[in-house]
Amino acid sequence: MANPLTPDVLVDPVVLTRALVDIESVSRDEKVIAGHVEDVLRQLPHLSTERHGNTVMARTSLGREQRVVLAGHLDTVPLNDNFPSTVVDDLIYGCGTSDMKSGVALALHLAATLPEPGYDLTYLFYEAEEIESRFNGLHLVSQEHPEWLEADFAVLLEPTYGVVEAGCQGTLRASVRTTGRRAHTARAWRGVNAIHAAGEVLRRLADYRPRTVVLDGCTYREGLNAVRIAGGVAGNVVPDECAIEVNLRFAPDRTERQAVEHVHEVFAGFDLEVTDSAPGAMPGLTAAPAREFLAAVGSEPAAKLGWTDVSRFAALGIPALNYGPGDPLLAHAPDEHVEIGKIRDGAATLHRWLTAYE
Repeated sequence: MANPLTPDVLVDPVVLTRALVDIESVSRDEKVIAGHVEDVLRQLPHLSTERHGNTVMARTSLGREQRVVLAGHLDTVPLNDNFPSTVVDDLIYGCGTSDMKSGVALALHLAATLPEPGYDLTYLFYEAEEIESRFNGLHLVSQEHPEWLEADFAVLLEPTYGVVEAGCQGTLRASVRTTGRRAHTARAWRGVNAIHAAGEVLRRLADYRPRTVVLDGCTYREGLNAVRIAGGVAGNVVPDECAIEVNLRFAPDRTERQAVEHVHEVFAGFDLEVTDSAPGAMPGLTAAPAREFLAAVGSEPAAKLGWTDVSRFAALGIPALNYGPGDPLLAHAPDEHVEIGKIRDGAATLHRWLTAYE
């Protein structure tokens, strides 16, 4: 298959967005798109390019005082009758348009057209962000090639609708269990109903008052919610077990350990098992490249209320922000789309930032 990412396509981030969307790359099926991206980058003499699995890294070595990472994931969620792309007026529709092939297009466009930026740049086009962390390309790179991630600042080109979203919330999932004793429902008094006992768990959730935390002028709103409940044996059996899965989204001033302690406090007296967690990331607005980037964007930053891979950079001591043309409210939606104007504005902003200090 010929590479659709031709020189004529690379110079226009809008055309490039559509070309990337038209390469199917559902998570764990990024081999083709990674190959095309790698081929493009290896032809650029100002970049050194390497690949690990379906993650492609390219970087400049210009001797600049600071290094910046531009990172974007190549994978999408499963298709939903939204492939290939279509254009209606100022909108490009298709799987991954917002999350986040329009952001990937900005990075790939800059890699191809900006040979001498004001910072040394590392471009990371990585696999499997939309699924379990163990498959995530940045996670795998951190294990095998940690030097690829070394930088003074990072920008994740996640959908933010052209606004800088600082840091990210942490996330924790836990299973809260209640137990009882089985009995025939005709003689229910001989048993103890575990589903009924879950009422106290739900009451605590209903009464829960989440924190609102302001960090570096950015407002993070926490939340604790039941997301799944399971219990029951048969239609004529008093159940002896019930499990309520809860999800805590916590501000980045809490550590993972503090988040775990918090859910244990909320559900004191119940059996609780933490099944998954990831730390948040502080806003990261004080690094010099971050201040310069904010000046180029020209608007106030907002808090990132979801979890993104900025957390991985924060764990390495690298400040990181989210910025991309897509609308996060459209991510994963069947009518997912991106505004052409947002793509052009994003490309201009990044170019202005990266050339201001040549």
